[in-house]
Amino acid sequence: MGRSKVAVLKTSPETVLDDYARLMHLAGYQDVLPKDKEIALKINISWHFYYPACSTTPWQLEGVIKTLLADGYRKENMYACHNRTVVVSAKRGERNNKHLPIIQKYSLRNIHLYEKCEEWINYQPKGKIRVLYDIFPDGIHIPKRLLGSSIIHLPTMKTHVFTTMTGAMKNAFGGLLHEKRHYTHSVIHETLVDLLTIQKEIHPGIFAVMDGTIAGDGPGPRCMVPHIKNYILASADQVAIDAVAAKMMGFEPLELKFIRLAHEEGLGCGDVRQIEIVGEDISEVNFHFHKDENTLASRGQKLIYWGPLKPLEKFLLRSFITPWSYAASIIYHDLFWYPFIGRRRVKKILKTDWGKLFSQY
Repeated sequence: MGRSKVAVLKTSPETVLDDYARLMHLAGYQDVLPKDKEIALKINISWHFYYPACSTTPWQLEGVIKTLLADGYRKENMYACHNRTVVVSAKRGERNNKHLPIIQKYSLRNIHLYEKCEEWINYQPKGKIRVLYDIFPDGIHIPKRLLGSSIIHLPTMKTHVFTTMTGAMKNAFGGLLHEKRHYTHSVIHETLVDLLTIQKEIHPGIFAVMDGTIAGDGPGPRCMVPHIKNYILASADQVAIDAVAAKMMGFEPLELKFIRLAHEEGLGCGDVRQIEIVGEDISEVNFHFHKDENTLASRGQKLIYWGPLKPLEKFLLRSFITPWSYAASIIYHDLFWYPFIGRRRVKKILKTDWGKLFSQY
């Protein structure tokens, strides 16, 4: 296998769809995505509200679909796919984030992996698994549909309270694991490496297209400060694209445990010095994003996952009283933070050129 390549481009609301095509070609996506296999477009919905930098953007999704179709990929072989969590509704999210109109415009299948018609199978990985069997002793269950499908991950460029930044590797967290995946948060870095091991076994091709037109800084993936950055990234190496994004945000990639572990396992390249970056010169790019910022909710979670409440983790988060944590998250994020803090930030972004483009969808 040759040197890992990450394509990075500057873009604008006027040129973004064409820029996504140029980006994907620069990254050599057709070399890794066979045309005779189905392709899952793994949409990221981190909140059922529209919040800038939080979820897959409509221009990101449309740019990828248009490029695939223009290059001869059949729409019958493509499908959008979604997950849900115990606190985020994908059905609400695909409407509020303007994904559904695009999926309908191009007549793609729209698959919600958690619905009863979707079969999940017990999968036994061939490669090294660090933690998933400890968390799920009854077996690792994955959506049958994804077995044999290529996948394009559609993350955004943002920070995260548990992993410092979140990108292509964590986007699989929502697709491959069921809604109880939060059980793995205390070992989230090892989990992401396990999931990449599985992806390399089940997908004929893996590609990632990351939107950084608006990037999120702070206690992500929801309670962030959005910043217009005008960057888009793509790569067939999930570790490399996360490493480059992390570097651009101002973090040292190999200091992020999930990137370092995946790099050491040979699952991708996490050392930016060894990555071929094509498109823009980003050697001087540094967003100076903040590390280890928290909300009231994430502070509580960290006390349970890694703090003095660790002995109570199973009782608090995996027992009959667990719904208290779901309710607490919804009350904090949906009923307090978004109405009183988030909405002002959304209105500010909607007045920009990117916000005006969002409103046109």
